[in-house]
Amino acid sequence: MTMSVWRQVLTLPIIVIAMGYFVDIYDLILFGVVRVESLSELGLNKEEITSWGSIILNAQMGGMLIGGILWGILGDKKGRLSVLFASIILYSIANFLNAFVSNVEQYALLRFIAGIGLAGELGAGVTLVAEILPKELRGYGVMSIAAFGVLGVVAANIIAEHFAWRNAYIIGGLLGFSLLILRFRVRESAMFEHHLSDDVKRGHFFGLFTHKKLFNKYIKAIVIGMPLWYVVGVLVMFSPEFAKALSIDGEVSAGQSLMYCYIGLSIGDLASGYLSQQMKSRKRAYAIFMLFSLASVIYYFSLSGANAASFYSTVFFLGVFCGYWALFITMAAEQFGTNIRATVATTIPNFVRGSVVPITSSFMFLKESMGVLGSAATVGVVTFSIALIALYFTRETFHEDLDYIET
Repeated sequence: MTMSVWRQVLTLPIIVIAMGYFVDIYDLILFGVVRVESLSELGLNKEEITSWGSIILNAQMGGMLIGGILWGILGDKKGRLSVLFASIILYSIANFLNAFVSNVEQYALLRFIAGIGLAGELGAGVTLVAEILPKELRGYGVMSIAAFGVLGVVAANIIAEHFAWRNAYIIGGLLGFSLLILRFRVRESAMFEHHLSDDVKRGHFFGLFTHKKLFNKYIKAIVIGMPLWYVVGVLVMFSPEFAKALSIDGEVSAGQSLMYCYIGLSIGDLASGYLSQQMKSRKRAYAIFMLFSLASVIYYFSLSGANAASFYSTVFFLGVFCGYWALFITMAAEQFGTNIRATVATTIPNFVRGSVVPITSSFMFLKESMGVLGSAATVGVVTFSIALIALYFTRETFHEDLDYIET
């Protein structure tokens, strides 16, 4: 990118949305970082830490499924900015209160509420970016947001290392509240305002399931992103359990694994976004990264007897080759008209995040009979197979003009 391109892309809205996504990722991943420490302090043993860890993670992701629908509809009916304000208030309050839980039931409830709030940030932000930047630059805009945003996990890990887990939640809440001040300087999408007078349904979520063409696009857009959260939600989130099953030499922590993975994701988001712009194709760049992601997963399962450094290096490359999140969100936003774009761009990433629920539940269920490695491998084969088929039938959107409505 030349300096003139950077100047066009890195405007105030892009910077503020990137900072919002940074806080979003910090809060989203913080439970994974402090899972063992926080649940141990609440009196759980090792088996309960794994089982309740899965329950609380699923509660958070379940909240994101519900929040994705609520915020998406609101974004198309009332505007993108309304979501950016309301969602950050909700998840900041929930994260702040997380510092004061005294049992796992409270913990799960607050992660559920936080999940509802976290669901609105990315979709509304990406929709706004896609509508304010010219089509030849919108890929760069989303790429910049995602690459900076995923570094929130690095901040979560560093803060969790230097502060008690309760204080880490307080810091997350305060970061969210401070971001509200900058949000007042961001303007609504002119494209959204231009179509306000059009006599069309806005945010018609259920229409995505009753309209055959929209339904086909919607389902494909969801399932192509599921492998990313299989990697993060299973292979990385439960990395201590996998390290034990692989007889890794040395201690492996979930927090360190998540940090290395998300550093890789940040690099991958930049690389995949740049590759897409250079190839002038979302679909081909996405396919390349997904195939490399599959190869890195296969290598992960071959690490038996390796040392902790090799394990962390592999987790880093898992992140790099799963770094197509920005590309995924861009493709989703570009598939639909402006009267339903916020609904789609908000619900799709959250349905993908929410896919952690059936993915981790399947993993936990099969683990009893197949073991940690066999269970994860089986779930991975199914997830990647479905995603690759869906990607094959997804249309190219790089040159799409987004100023239209769905009828």
